[in-house]
Amino acid sequence: MNEEPIISVSGLRGVIGATLTPDVAARYVCAFARQVSPGPLVITRDGRATGRMIADAVRSSLSAVGRDVIDADVAATPTTGVLVQELKAAGAIQISASHNPPEYNGLKLFSGEGRVISAAAGQPVLDRFRAGSSPEWVGHDRLGEISTLKDSLSEHCRRVLKTVAVDRIRSCKFKVLLDSNHGAGSLLGLKLLEELGCEVVALGAKPDGLFAHTPEPTAANLSGVSQQVREAGVQLGFCQDPDADRLALIDDTGHYVGEEFTLAVVIRHVLEQAKGPIVTNCSTSRMSQDLAEQAGVPFYRSKVGEANVTELMIQHQAVFGGEGNGGPIDPRVGFVRDSFVGMALVLDAMAAREATLSELIAELPQYAIHKTKVPVAADQLTTTFDRLASGFFDAKADRLDGLRLDWPTAWLLVRASNTEPIVRLVAEAPSADEAERLCQRAAELMD
Repeated sequence: MNEEPIISVSGLRGVIGATLTPDVAARYVCAFARQVSPGPLVITRDGRATGRMIADAVRSSLSAVGRDVIDADVAATPTTGVLVQELKAAGAIQISASHNPPEYNGLKLFSGEGRVISAAAGQPVLDRFRAGSSPEWVGHDRLGEISTLKDSLSEHCRRVLKTVAVDRIRSCKFKVLLDSNHGAGSLLGLKLLEELGCEVVALGAKPDGLFAHTPEPTAANLSGVSQQVREAGVQLGFCQDPDADRLALIDDTGHYVGEEFTLAVVIRHVLEQAKGPIVTNCSTSRMSQDLAEQAGVPFYRSKVGEANVTELMIQHQAVFGGEGNGGPIDPRVGFVRDSFVGMALVLDAMAAREATLSELIAELPQYAIHKTKVPVAADQLTTTFDRLASGFFDAKADRLDGLRLDWPTAWLLVRASNTEPIVRLVAEAPSADEAERLCQRAAELMD
């Protein structure tokens, strides 16, 4: 057996032909099929060149173990969640490697609720896959039926439009740039923006996986897009990752706003419409907490991971949630990170306030984030966390997910990597220098 792909309780990613092959994909989805309730399974992909090959393997394998399959072809990850609910499916497999390079692809698993499966549901799948058990193939007369979905977009678009004042946005006649970078986002992105009356400059609209730039929507990777925003004279730029569950923003000046601000802009706007609990994960900017406190609503912090955020949102009946990687989650649409939710609500906020994106950003709490990593063996994690908690004795320590240390205007999160003998350090403070100093001090204490 080849080296194992990068794997978690909710999915896997690997290099095509090395750690991810048709055989690996078949065994993994068949392990999933044995775990979920009876009913059809939805298959989608993010547009990567290898997506159809993996989809063929997934589709035929599921049919061969007796599961019905609904093939929706290219669709965004949040659209996959909506389709599970709309079609009353037992679950779904999204074929995507998110922001990984083009040689990667992956499989993300969805429950019958239309959200990424939880750790409790995913662990048996992972255990069965790692045990190497063969799929239970059925006879020729018990094969699952394979059908093709003609329209994967309409229901998702309808749900997003219901969350905003469509006529108000249309009256503004926004001119925007949409960079889908040859991923799945352009299909619904262009339809949604057209419904909202926008003039759109589209980059990478063909979902063929031939990325025009490194796919993760960071400042360095989007420098060329920022230049195009300035040259095109648009009011803002929307930048998606390949499976369109993350959204980065570029403002009217061509400045990369980033992913953390996506969630903050949206949360502030949502809380102006309806009061209620807010949930983010423990590595997300303090901006969301500040906004919740300003609005007088409860704020809850989960472990890192979309499934952890959504579980806490459901538990506390949150009006909104998400992750600071540009992943807003609107329960009115679905419990999946959703770039389309982000686009619609950012436009609605601009229209409601009659403000530019840069003006909305300037009104938010301002912090700086610094990230680094330090080698630490797995058997030294507890000792390391104890040493840090003692060294930062003036901070409030929380071990919900690794070690998080909180001060009134700053925080430091130290978490172990799932794939390397390292810990990742994330610090946020009012200035970049302060955030960097927190990481440096933590590294010294671990030395």
